[in-house]
Amino acid sequence: MGVYILRRLALIIPTLIGIMLLNFVIVQAAPGGPIEQMIAQMQGHGGNTLARAGGGDSSGEVVTSNDSRGSRGIPDELLKEIEVMYGFDKPAHERFFKMFKDYATLDFGDSFFRDKSVLELIVDKMPVSISLGLWSTLIIYLISIPLGIRKAVSDGSRFDVWSSSAIVIGYAIPGFLFAILLIVLFAGGSYYDWFPLRGLTSSNFDEMTWYQQVGDYFWHLALPVTANVIGGFATLTLLTKNSFMDEIGKHYVVTARAKGLEEKQVLYGHVFRNAMLIVIASLPGVLVSLFFTGALLIEVIFSLDGLGLLGFEAALNRDYPVIFGTLFIFTLMGLLLKLISDITYVLVDPRIDFESREGA
Repeated sequence: MGVYILRRLALIIPTLIGIMLLNFVIVQAAPGGPIEQMIAQMQGHGGNTLARAGGGDSSGEVVTSNDSRGSRGIPDELLKEIEVMYGFDKPAHERFFKMFKDYATLDFGDSFFRDKSVLELIVDKMPVSISLGLWSTLIIYLISIPLGIRKAVSDGSRFDVWSSSAIVIGYAIPGFLFAILLIVLFAGGSYYDWFPLRGLTSSNFDEMTWYQQVGDYFWHLALPVTANVIGGFATLTLLTKNSFMDEIGKHYVVTARAKGLEEKQVLYGHVFRNAMLIVIASLPGVLVSLFFTGALLIEVIFSLDGLGLLGFEAALNRDYPVIFGTLFIFTLMGLLLKLISDITYVLVDPRIDFESREGA
């Protein structure tokens, strides 16, 4: 197993390079880069902003040139300064290799449009995304796995039918639409005003006792987490059910029952370990999705400033350091979580040998 882990760790580097290169090419080809964004901001703020940026004379007036950008009031000297500031005075391949060299030392640079480094932005936004992702994942697994086992045991029963209908309906409802419904019903929309609508904590959070802080934290999370998990039960529940049904029909289960073992001993002593392998394999994808990508609209609707909103705004503004810095970190975490998933496979079932499979 040690050789397999080292081999997988070594493969992370070329995988990261390939993913970053592909996204670098796509982003570079997209119209409206950071220079255009800066020009649009300057034109919106007027000539004083241009003068402060170095593009005007002492009176604050902007000298125009004859090119397409100059015709809009942007001098050539200022354009060159902006290109140097953003690093666009160098060829694309030089910028890519410099970026990866900096990333090797965990230097992700500074945001183009925010007065913070990429790491500071991620650290600031991480608590919101971790809160949503962690509690959503925990609730989904705590409900879906027992429910899937119950459905497998009572396959075809009335409980199986109505529970399947309920989770499929929940899966069909978009999370953001359910979030709006929760706001209308319980956050002062049209009926009850039981839950807050903004932020992760109250404004007087620091003045509360520790148990009041815990209550306030979960009070703010109640609606966002509910909206985030509504569509997450179907996949895991049906996956657990089908996995258990596949195992229940195998010979070792028939043998265990023939020996007189109780049904709980058969299910949790023999079937559970094998049936949970496919569920464990899905955990990294669930974590990455819920932590970083699945809660964007939920964050916007409930005014939660997390990583999803950060990435969305960075893409709109062409804030390349934030885009590539977060992409690098999320990709690295996803690859490491996949490796952890494989290690967990072996811990759950020692019969699995990845080294012999790769050598075959």
